[in-house]
Amino acid sequence: MKFHAPNTRLTAPFILLILFFFDSISVAAPPQNLPEVSDKNIHLRGSYLNSKHKFESTKAGHVAFLGGSITEMNGYRPMVMEFLEKTFPETTFQFTNAGISSTCSNTGAFRTSRDVLSQGPVDLFFVEFAVNDDQDAGHSEAAAIHGMEGVIAQVRRHNPNADIVMVHFVNPSMLETIQNKQKPLSSSSHEQVARHYQVSTIDLASEVARLIQAKQLTWEQFGGTHPAPFGNGICAAMIEKLLTNAWQKSGEPVKHPVPAKSLDPHSFTKGRLIDIKNAKLESGWTISVPKWDDIPGSKRSRFTSIPMLTADAAGAELELDFEGTALGVYIVAGPDAGILEVSIDGGPFQSYDLYHHYSKGLHYPRSVVFNSELKPGKHQAKIRVSEKTSSKGHAARIMSFVGN
Repeated sequence: MKFHAPNTRLTAPFILLILFFFDSISVAAPPQNLPEVSDKNIHLRGSYLNSKHKFESTKAGHVAFLGGSITEMNGYRPMVMEFLEKTFPETTFQFTNAGISSTCSNTGAFRTSRDVLSQGPVDLFFVEFAVNDDQDAGHSEAAAIHGMEGVIAQVRRHNPNADIVMVHFVNPSMLETIQNKQKPLSSSSHEQVARHYQVSTIDLASEVARLIQAKQLTWEQFGGTHPAPFGNGICAAMIEKLLTNAWQKSGEPVKHPVPAKSLDPHSFTKGRLIDIKNAKLESGWTISVPKWDDIPGSKRSRFTSIPMLTADAAGAELELDFEGTALGVYIVAGPDAGILEVSIDGGPFQSYDLYHHYSKGLHYPRSVVFNSELKPGKHQAKIRVSEKTSSKGHAARIMSFVGN
């Protein structure tokens, strides 16, 4: 997720400064003198005895966090980690930080297996994508559901005992929507998924609006879209209240109920990354680490050593055989990002612009989904770089194909 402030135009050096700040800042315990959080925006659903039993009986536990930069930064996540270690002092925890700045819930669903489940069954899982699905991806209701349901379904399928907490952070436009007595599209879509799977939610966005209306908090105190320690402390306090109340109940651990049907049949419940080496390169494509020093635009270090499927000229073509109901690409899109033309199973070519409004000065990670409603089975895609462009070039830098 990219730093955002109303009516503020950020230069590339300033963006890098902000990103460095969020990478390096250290947040310890939640700050003191936090306003008291209410129960109104803490929605407890289902049981959380599975994680409690696991932590107490085995003296071990795997806790994972998936999201964007709010998760990746040292914000609410280390505060929750500290709370868990204090609550279960004899337990050895494995903590997985699967936050990647700028990524949305769709990308989250595609990388859940690689970044979370590959680390072993998850006992307690936290997920946040409301802000990124709003300001970064600009998702529709359906797209936000496709991604979030994909994440939840995969985690529960991998470990039916996994306890899950969904967190809704907030940006200025979402806050304004709530203050106007409406619901932000992203978080309300995610709430539908949470109700369907009986997952508890921390509606931090609505709690911030409530505290501001009650004059117990200002937006400046909260700290903005990437909250200050004070703002992250409010989120951590809400999570602590949720889990403390849930863990006071008695009972035996049981598998969580599985809905008979998906909330949306096109959700990425089997989302996956597809190796770029599966592509049949016809012309104009190479697989290598891009020569980033020769490419204008800011880069994030996590991506600069990754071999990518790359083309930088119109007319480059490839074919991909794949199986499933969806296809897209997980890319970094910079100032020279081009347009891909895609034909699936011999159908007409459709155009997909890789350039993003945050690509102007940054090689920005994003998933571009070509089709999410294919019939199950085997398919073949033909992909070419278009003669048209809305940027300064025709580049495509693909880290992975994505499917379902």
